[in-house]
Amino acid sequence: MVAVVVGAASVLRIHSDGARAVAASRPAVAAVPLSGPDLGDPKPQRQIPRPTPSAAPKPAAPAHAAAPRPAAPAIVIGSTQQVLINRDRAARGLRPLSWSSCLYSVALSNAKRMAAQRFISHTNGPSVDLGCHLGGYAGENVGYWTGGVNDAQINTMFMNSADHRANIMGPYHYVATAWRKASNGVAYIAVEFS
Repeated sequence: MVAVVVGAASVLRIHSDGARAVAASRPAVAAVPLSGPDLGDPKPQRQIPRPTPSAAPKPAAPAHAAAPRPAAPAIVIGSTQQVLINRDRAARGLRPLSWSSCLYSVALSNAKRMAAQRFISHTNGPSVDLGCHLGGYAGENVGYWTGGVNDAQINTMFMNSADHRANIMGPYHYVATAWRKASNGVAYIAVEFS
């Protein structure tokens, strides 16, 4: 069996004038544990609440303090690859990425295209990702595995590639992933970030 991940990761940022430029991600500085679903779970689409702060009493706020922030929304989990990405981010102190059905449409379309052409390529994924209106940044990782779908191996290969890892650790809030198997058994994956 031969495993391959090829293709540069793309990251786009929209400027106020509408132009696009390459944007870099920042390195992480701390580690935070993330409890996630069982990777073998056959029904990955569900919500996992964010961890709550410790039960230690908080000091009283001064009278002139701003109103407290509302609680962050729950993180929606849509794929095993997303769980692995969020574990990688948590290990570096970054917030988890929530699932986006709009990004999933882009990922599925790109995975289908690659499976049909039987090679990986970046076409317009990040540009289409920006059309989901989830933020001013977008990126895409693509790859394939000759033995069929293998989230753990692809995730390891992405993390061992500086450009792919930069997308995983990037300034995003949402992610979606899709695999599509070609008729020869090779599985292609598209991972869309925004």
